[in-house]
Amino acid sequence: MSQLVVTGNTRLTGEIRASGSKNSVLPILAATVMIEEPVVIKNVPELKDVETMISILQQIGKIVTFYNETVTVKPGEVLIGSVPYELVSKMRASFNVIGPLAMICGWARVGKPGGCNIGQRPVDFHLKGLEAFGFKITEEHGDVLAMIPSEFKKEIIYTLPFPSVGATEQLMTTAALMNGTHVIIENAAREPEITDLQGFLNSCGARVSGASTPTIEVYGVSSLHGGDYSVIPDRIETGTYLLGALTTRGDVTITGARYDHIISLISVLEEMGAGVEKGNDFIRGFWKGPLKPVTVSSEPYPGFPTDLQPLLTSVLTTVEGTSILEENVFENRFGYVDELNRMGARIKVSSRQAFIIGVHRLSGAEVVATDIRAGAALVMAGLAADGETTINNVTHIFRGYERFQDKLSRLGAKIAYYPDDR
Repeated sequence: MSQLVVTGNTRLTGEIRASGSKNSVLPILAATVMIEEPVVIKNVPELKDVETMISILQQIGKIVTFYNETVTVKPGEVLIGSVPYELVSKMRASFNVIGPLAMICGWARVGKPGGCNIGQRPVDFHLKGLEAFGFKITEEHGDVLAMIPSEFKKEIIYTLPFPSVGATEQLMTTAALMNGTHVIIENAAREPEITDLQGFLNSCGARVSGASTPTIEVYGVSSLHGGDYSVIPDRIETGTYLLGALTTRGDVTITGARYDHIISLISVLEEMGAGVEKGNDFIRGFWKGPLKPVTVSSEPYPGFPTDLQPLLTSVLTTVEGTSILEENVFENRFGYVDELNRMGARIKVSSRQAFIIGVHRLSGAEVVATDIRAGAALVMAGLAADGETTINNVTHIFRGYERFQDKLSRLGAKIAYYPDDR
């Protein structure tokens, strides 16, 4: 089992640069399926999930290169409408190719996706939306088969049951190529990554508007052209290192970050009494004295992001008093709590709430990363704890954080990685 071993009693201090957004680049890469000209995407993080999406594009017939934070996608001779489960099982975002692939091939067969075990995340919202567009959807042998109608309606209005990020991305991308159709997506997700996808699609000739609001409008066009696009910085990575600075009572500056994308986090940090400073191209988070307990609920954007909930928990384990975190997105997000309690934390989970009673100090232990963000939270807790902490199953972490070990080392961490095959 892959491991990270960290030495405790370490303050993270220094400066790092934000990587490109994982949650932006994956749907953008999925959208390139519909573009039959070369596309250049810049500021791409080197992550396992990006490698998986590139493999999917290559599997269906695209010619893809990845060098120096730049992915180039070119059309191949033949585009294949089927994606093997071996690739799809590695991450949920792979399912975002089903609509675009069907638009180009007339049909697509894609396995139901895998990813982090943080709760039920069915693709029903994707499929019901595609059915509302006129697609014929069937499921067999663990795969989903999507076939486009002979003709699309002139106007389609679809209301998402929940502001799902993945479903919003799937539907707005697919609709972009539904020539002559006016699509309105209500109750759409409002995350910055949705706005980034809109920017990419429009740079390639699409007509999409409304991103960052609950209503997205798409006027389908007959074709999309190639282009050159740079993705936004990763707000979750930025939040991770800001919270890591507080967990370890340190001082971290992140350049190239977007303050306007993490306002809900900044609000919580200021309520806790943390030091926060921002400039034209940086955000600084630092310990300036004892922190206060807080009550926070994770919500769809612009609320507090569920992906930062484990990292905030890591901070609050040593904040005097009782803090309460409520999870309103994924029902299994608290799977990491038992691991923090192994390190001496006092956390009790009841339904969708975690009650955190601050302790003086955590103690190093052997723990298991249950998902990407939980893994990062355990690393930060280990850096703050007494002694040494071994985090097992850390392959998850590298799906979501670029050069994680290197960046932490530059901030003063003593961290060693041991792969599965050592």
